[in-house]
Amino acid sequence: MADVQDDTIRGTAVGDAPVPLSVLDLATVGSGRTAGQALRTTVELARLAERRGYRRFWVAEHHSMPGIASSSPAVVLAHLAAHTERIRLGSGGVMLPNHAPLVIAEQFGTLEALAPGRVDLGLGRAPGTDGATAAALRRTDHLDEGADAFPQQLAELVRFLDDDFPDGHRYARIHAVPGPVQGRVPGGVQRAGRPPVWLLGSSGFSARLAGVLGLPFSFAHHFAAANTLPALELYRQSFRPSAVLDRPYAKIGVQALAAEDAGQARRQAMTGALAMLRLRAGRPGLVPSPEETEAHAFTPAEEEFVGSWLANVVHGTPDEVRAGLDALVRRTGADEVMITSNAHGPEARLRSYALIADAYRMPGA
Repeated sequence: MADVQDDTIRGTAVGDAPVPLSVLDLATVGSGRTAGQALRTTVELARLAERRGYRRFWVAEHHSMPGIASSSPAVVLAHLAAHTERIRLGSGGVMLPNHAPLVIAEQFGTLEALAPGRVDLGLGRAPGTDGATAAALRRTDHLDEGADAFPQQLAELVRFLDDDFPDGHRYARIHAVPGPVQGRVPGGVQRAGRPPVWLLGSSGFSARLAGVLGLPFSFAHHFAAANTLPALELYRQSFRPSAVLDRPYAKIGVQALAAEDAGQARRQAMTGALAMLRLRAGRPGLVPSPEETEAHAFTPAEEEFVGSWLANVVHGTPDEVRAGLDALVRRTGADEVMITSNAHGPEARLRSYALIADAYRMPGA
């Protein structure tokens, strides 16, 4: 694996934040809005995040979900690269079993050429959708094979990124372009930069694999909170120093939403909770408005789900959100926190990230 500087992964906390803060965006589409509007909001969020000192801005791959417009992370990231200057951009993540490793190496090699030194490649092994859609993406009904083959796919992708298949390998004469092959000169090799690879996960599988390979690890606390501490412990126990990292680096994704008033924050958070309830029930749709959410007649079972979901959403006033995030960092020992906000309207989400930055006295207010 090519040498990737440790400081391209590790960041410095800004303001009073205990660790670097980052943003995960799904380009959520609220009822009454279009995908185009949602993607323009994503650009606004990325520019706000850059201005306020957030470390990274990642977008996630999901498919066949009307309320999410980020089905193609590489396309969205290319657009964001043209509208930002400094913030790191990445995938949170690309679902590798859905794609040929060479294609991902080419896409992210292109992104690295467009935004040198600013691109992260976050990888997951889940489909990011339901089984039927995954079968359509992968052109096979044998979906378990994709997940089981993830380590092999990962190894192949890294070799394409580094252009270092051994002599005699069937892919030795194949090059991911843009990539290192373009940096070769007579008398030696000059390696082009390439994005650092992150592993994403919500269980122990990717935690262990990231540790064994010495890669940075991003855990989906925002939808698998019960597994957070065991997975992070497994990652740290499994970690082996590598050319990428000399010690573990764990990031956690957290649902957080701040508003000037705690009641308003809960009102906005409820829209994301109802959207998730419908998704889990097999009825994905646009993110409902606060008015739609308040008009919904929740059954006792639905109320139980929503209560459980909101228990892991850090929401309230800016000071309450700061206290909740700080407590989570202390409890998990996370090296970085990536905030995601699933709510109906762009104004609420933009305001939330600004208020959280204010609470930590981050720059650019």
